[in-house]
Amino acid sequence: MKKLSILVKTCMVLGTLVLPLNLLAQNDVGDLFKSGPADATKLVDAYMSPLFKGLGVGLNSGWNNTAKTKNLLRFELRITATAAFVPSKDQTYDVKTLGLQNISPVNPSLSTGPTAFGDDAEGARMQINGAPASSQFNLPQGSGLNFVPSPQIQLTVGLPKNIDVSLRYVPEIKLGDDFGKIGMFGIGAKVELLPLIMGKKDKLVPFDLAIALGITRLNYSLPLDINNGKYSDQEVDLKINGFNTEAIISKKILFFTPFASVGYNSSNSRLRALGTYDFDVPVTPSTPTGKQSYTDPVNLKNNEVSGLKASLGFQVNLAFLRVYGSYTQAEYGFFNAGIGFGIGK
Repeated sequence: MKKLSILVKTCMVLGTLVLPLNLLAQNDVGDLFKSGPADATKLVDAYMSPLFKGLGVGLNSGWNNTAKTKNLLRFELRITATAAFVPSKDQTYDVKTLGLQNISPVNPSLSTGPTAFGDDAEGARMQINGAPASSQFNLPQGSGLNFVPSPQIQLTVGLPKNIDVSLRYVPEIKLGDDFGKIGMFGIGAKVELLPLIMGKKDKLVPFDLAIALGITRLNYSLPLDINNGKYSDQEVDLKINGFNTEAIISKKILFFTPFASVGYNSSNSRLRALGTYDFDVPVTPSTPTGKQSYTDPVNLKNNEVSGLKASLGFQVNLAFLRVYGSYTQAEYGFFNAGIGFGIGK
């Protein structure tokens, strides 16, 4: 169990290190906290939207690579990774479409910026209407990645009646001051249909057919320092929920099993910026210094992913070792690949 705990922690740390979730802690992203909660919420939403979608896709990926269920009490531990590709339309955003109240481009013809998964370059120069020029800022740069990576660690156990269940669980892990804390829980189930419909005659059919579903919850928190140490209570709190259901068909050919599936997946997220923050605001009689403090200024709720998906992939069984790979076409197309270790069919 100790070795398993170390393995789980190592995989999650490595997976999280490549995710630019910590972009929110950087000073340039802190510049999005301008004008007041309403404008800040719109800017953060536009910048981070591909991250929410990509992680939602990742939560719903890698559940199954065959329609065949595990035999009673046989088990398998799999470690996979997903790369969700961000389409070009989600690599940039235009502030003119956000309905900002007190922020506008310095140059009206330059009003776009990269999202978190856009180019590694700063966006347009922005100004707070009615504020001094010293409060101008650039929209933050992107990570330079055009895909959202995410890891999955899953244990599957066979039950009676051609059913198996899967568990995804990572206890809350502190990744360090720069990367915050992360935890995950998910549960899934798969049922073979032909044995239920045909009984023992199902062996006459040259393929396997199943239905499956899975639900996952990801929790992530990250300490912030937007105002150069003035406040110690700044924190980002992110929660993402994923739901996946699919019909799977597969055919085992010696040690190689190709599969295809169609299904539906959805995800929703909630991001909150907790704590106290100083905002640059327009200079008015009530704010003569051009500064104003707000508590818990950002509260985003989104349903990022909702739609059909189709997958093609394979599973290779080499004694106790398994190798997986698949591609799924959806709003964000993605590859999933990994290895597994198991006993029995």
